Amino acid sequence: MNEALLRSLTPSVLGVLVRRGADFAAAEDAVQEALIEAVRGRQDEQPRDLKGWLVTVAWRKFLDATRADTARRRREDLVDEQPAAGPAPAVDDTLQLYFLCAHPSLTPSSAVALTLRAVGGLTTRQIAQAYLVPEATMAQRISRAKRTISGVRFDQPGDVATVLRVLYLVFNEGYSGDIDLAAEAIRLTRQLAAAIDHPEVAGLLALMLLHHARRAARTAPDGSLVPLAEQDRGRWDTGVIAEGVQILQAALARDRLGEFQAQAAVAALHADAPTADETDWTQIVEWYDELTRLTDNPVVRLNRAVALGEADGPRAGLAALAALDASLPRHTAAEAYLHERDGDLETAARLYAEAARKASNLAERDHLTRQAARLNSRRNR
Repeated sequence: MNEALLRSLTPSVLGVLVRRGADFAAAEDAVQEALIEAVRGRQDEQPRDLKGWLVTVAWRKFLDATRADTARRRREDLVDEQPAAGPAPAVDDTLQLYFLCAHPSLTPSSAVALTLRAVGGLTTRQIAQAYLVPEATMAQRISRAKRTISGVRFDQPGDVATVLRVLYLVFNEGYSGDIDLAAEAIRLTRQLAAAIDHPEVAGLLALMLLHHARRAARTAPDGSLVPLAEQDRGRWDTGVIAEGVQILQAALARDRLGEFQAQAAVAALHADAPTADETDWTQIVEWYDELTRLTDNPVVRLNRAVALGEADGPRAGLAALAALDASLPRHTAAEAYLHERDGDLETAARLYAEAARKASNLAERDHLTRQAARLNSRRNR
């Protein structure tokens, strides 16, 4: 059974169960059991209507679990409402589920973690890496969130800010990780922008578009990563860039600056530069100053240190980097890059090799290993 296809159907099947009266935690468990049953099935036994089959199996599993739970005997009358097998309506419930997971009874961080796990398709490890916490800590957070909303009626959708945070993290995982979720995040953000007139929704959509426009140039034919400064800008999608810039300008004109608009402004400055050498690093540092004011995020401070190294010289960047926690993701890689810019090839090669060992995905690990080998080769000539 095609696991990617099953994953793509999960939000829609989950939405059907929630609309039929299942609480979210129980519905998610039932859908996961149905997916396991589908994966275990033989390839030649794939139902003609896979979504309808998943809905039927998941609903039966939900009802079985409900009957077994004496504390929920009141749900016994749902047995007669079991849907018949057959085609399920083609309704996209994904964005609605994002809002339902952002329930007022949950803290924003718990709501984000639950949505990423249950609807976004990310693993607990991937979510933990995004939040810079141990995997066990994130697993406990997700479990607590499920317990909190167990039995809660989903008639109070959460706020836009939490949904935006989820979409942003899903896009980042799709953009830089092992699962291709970026296009799905853009699709959902477009839906949200069409439904809600909010400058930060527009800012997030602009940010996604500006990053996604460079996607074709991010990897070489052999699959290796191509750094931004070395990318073939002729492969960037100028139409998508123009759309992103237009959306961003309209959002900024409303004078309600938020972090996604500020991040999009940084991306727009990169996109606007005809060559890497013509990048306006001074303005980029200024936008990172705004982001630091808005978020005080350590990753923002790390990116600012690298930008400062470009604007004022590598030693200024290294000084800013020294004030940050060395355990931050990509801290070692940033330090290696700035040492290379400063001419210290021995230190840079050592740090690139160290950063490769810490890399969270294979493409990044290979890129950093190549960087270390390149500098060692230069030193040995």
